[in-house]
Parts: sequence; structure tokens; C-alpha cells
Amino acid sequence: MGFDKLRHNKYRNILFTTPSHSQKFCILNKFRHFYKYDVSETDTHSPELMLEEAEKYASSVYGVKKTKFLTNGSTSGIIISVMSAVKRGDNVLLSSSAHKCHLNAVKLAGANPVYYDSPINDFGVQSSVDAGMLEKYFENNSIKALIVTSPTYEGYVSDVKSLKELCGEYGAYLIVDEAHGALYPFSDALPQSAVTIADFTVQSLHKTAGGLNPTALLHVNCDCEINDMITTTSPSYPLLMSIERNIRYLVSSQGKKELNKLINNLKEFRHDMSGYQFGGDDITKILVKKEGVSGFDLSERLYDFGIEDERTNDVSTLLITGIGTKKDKLNKLKLAMNRI
Repeated sequence: MGFDKLRHNKYRNILFTTPSHSQKFCILNKFRHFYKYDVSETDTHSPELMLEEAEKYASSVYGVKKTKFLTNGSTSGIIISVMSAVKRGDNVLLSSSAHKCHLNAVKLAGANPVYYDSPINDFGVQSSVDAGMLEKYFENNSIKALIVTSPTYEGYVSDVKSLKELCGEYGAYLIVDEAHGALYPFSDALPQSAVTIADFTVQSLHKTAGGLNPTALLHVNCDCEINDMITTTSPSYPLLMSIERNIRYLVSSQGKKELNKLINNLKEFRHDMSGYQFGGDDITKILVKKEGVSGFDLSERLYDFGIEDERTNDVSTLLITGIGTKKDKLNKLKLAMNRI
């Protein structure tokens, strides 16, 4: 099924096609297996059919109408979603502090941005939003699509169900940037994913789910035509294959066991910490603050122990974990934090 055919098929044809390395000549020898899978649309390989099978399998895993593999990160998924959902001149509601790709998507669609402000909490970061906070924007504007980041970078999760109901009441599409929530569909110990609720949900496999940069997914639950104008006609099949393998791993017993181990290790980590406060709704995001120590100072002192965080502010520091974060890595962080 899917890209496994590239591994099992024995090709007899001699290809005078792109890519010119012919799956044999390897400039980077450590990646020689990737060269083997780096093919183009030829009669011999027919990788577009493999991709169709792989995406159909993925949609069944996530329980959505359609899943599209992305090799240009969640940014491309947000742009595709907006360009599919709205027309030129439509109004799109988005956070005033959203990732720049949200506004870029609105501009590319020829739509008009309408901004809402996300609240800042006592960790110095944006918190979640709900329907009650945003309804006034729908009442005063003809909103055709709402873009929400959930979870936020720091792990705050919005009430996606109430937002979907709000969008349904006003005939708008709900687009959820779930780039940092790619693990959610695979554990009940994590927040609920938006994939089966929103019209469009975008996830980055490379952020927390163990995927290669910049692999991502676009999940679709509506019937509108998908606008793929920005999609390359020369996709990286090694990256597309890695997406399929990534999903198969996450849904496997081994993958679920590894995710459960990560969550238990993180629970133990938090239990063993004293003098720190943890924020967010997602245990895989270590958003932490300590009284008397600024976020920037904490970041610098962790760096003295050879530990680099994801981002920081005046109040708190964020450290990202995911598939690949082993217990010994958490133990080193614990040791450093307990010495501060």
C-alpha cells in the first residue's frame, strides 16, 4: 500500500528522466536510501497513484473526508485552506498576533483581514479563545472564514467545538492551525484534536510527531474544492513517503507505546520539580516560570547547562518535547532546573 511499492518493486526499465541521479548516484552517501525513493511521475514509478493511496489511508486514520500531504510545512496548508474557503473581497477573521502565514494567506486570496486580539495570561503568552470572545466580530462583519491557532505555540487549546458552532451559525469556515498538536489524535491524555471538528485543520509532523522538516498535513472536512495552485508539480517523494511512514508509526502499537511513555515521563518530570509553575493545556509543552527569576534569566541559566529552549519572554520559558524526547533528556533538564 502507498509508498511501500517503491521499496518492493523491481524496476526493469532504464529511465532517462528526472531526477538525473537515477536513484543510484549519491552526493550525500548517508542519504543513499532517500535517493532511491526520489522519483518523478513516470510510467515505471507512477508515484502519484502511491500518493493517492497513502493520503486515502491517512484520511481513514484521522477520520476525515480528505487528508493532503504537505512538504512545505503548515504554512502551505494554511494558504491552501484560506484560498479554498474564501473569494476575493471576503472577510477573514484572524488573530492580530497570528503567525505571518495567516495574513499572507488572506492577502494571496485577495480577501480582507479582520483582526481579533488574543488575551495575554500570567505566563506572558497568548491564551485560548472561545465563541463568546469572538461572536461580536461575526455580528459586526460578514465573516467568511475564521483562523484560530490551537494549540498556541505554548500549548493553550481553544474550545474548537464552540468555534465551529459559531462559524456554522454565520455560514463561515473554521480553519484551525494545529501545527503544534500533531500528536493529539493518538492519545486521550492529550487535548482533543480539531481534525474531526474544523473544516480545515493543519498539523506539522516535524514539530512534535517525529517527522522530517518540513512535513505536514492538511485535513479537510468540507466539500469545497481544494485550491492547490501553490503546490509544486515536482514534489519530494522521499518526504511524502516519510509522511506515510510517520503516520503508520503513530497509529501502530509501538508508536502508541512510545507516546504513552513520553506522557508518563513528562508527568514524572513535573511531579519531581519544586519551585516552578507550569502553564498550558498540553503536557508536551514545558511552559515554565519561577518566582524571582525572569523568563530571559531562566533561559540564559539553562543555556549555561547546555540546554537551549524554544522561546522565552519576560515571565516564562518554553521547552518543546515530542516523539524522540527520551527520559534521560528530561532528567538532564530536571537536574539543571533544580540547580537554578
